[in-house]
Amino acid sequence: MKLRTLLALTALVGLTSTLAAEQKPLRVLIVAGGCCHDYATQKEVLKKGIEARVNAVVEVAYDPTKSTKPVFDIYKNADWAKNFDVVVHDECAASVDDRPYVANIVNAHKNGLPAVNLHCAMHSYRWGKFGEPVKAGADNASWFEMLGLQSTGHGPQQPIAIAFTDKESPIVKGLADWTTVNEELYNNVQILTGKALASGTQKIPEKKDKKGNVTPAKEVTSVVVWTNEFGPNKTRIFSTTIGHNNATVEDARYLDLVARGLLWSVGKLEADGKASAGFGK
Repeated sequence: MKLRTLLALTALVGLTSTLAAEQKPLRVLIVAGGCCHDYATQKEVLKKGIEARVNAVVEVAYDPTKSTKPVFDIYKNADWAKNFDVVVHDECAASVDDRPYVANIVNAHKNGLPAVNLHCAMHSYRWGKFGEPVKAGADNASWFEMLGLQSTGHGPQQPIAIAFTDKESPIVKGLADWTTVNEELYNNVQILTGKALASGTQKIPEKKDKKGNVTPAKEVTSVVVWTNEFGPNKTRIFSTTIGHNNATVEDARYLDLVARGLLWSVGKLEADGKASAGFGK
């Protein structure tokens, strides 16, 4: 009986390995470019980091423009999303307010394309009084509604202490809290439909201006990692505001987090935080 059981288990392991080997890789698109960040380097770090952790083929759409108005030709096509399983938004497009262009991006997610949003993606595609809490369905609300959280600015570059607050989420299960190098802590104007997974706390030192006026030191805490379900299809959206500097993006802990968020968004992350069979490396 023991021999039969052993043979059966061996056959099952062999079958599982075969199925995993035959699994087609995920098709991932990274969109990167725009103001204020070293996207030329970071897009390559993200591509390499994702492909090292996930059974995926990563394509990159890159605009070397250093302005807040990067334009990506791929977004101009109505069916731009058809060849991808998930898109990683890593663009900084704060001044892009072309309504049809933005609607074409958002509609792809509303119709079922998962997304991973990094850092300045949270401050993109905004107009009107975006510094105030947007109202559901408002003309300037669609991008924030996709994200599930509205953010409009950040403080100085100082280390951020990241604390994972939802210990049962497979995205962060087993991950250890850590403190970043100098980073930008994005504010939370309002949490819409997002579900917080981690908070970030930053100690801002005392500041004295040229006139001698002193701004006291303070401590600020914001949600820095969260998930969302967007639109009628409950499209899975993963976001983190962390990721300004190259040292952070290159950090294995950051890349692990992004990879898990990506796998979760496409439904290929198990409850224990490991990739589904055939999707991990």
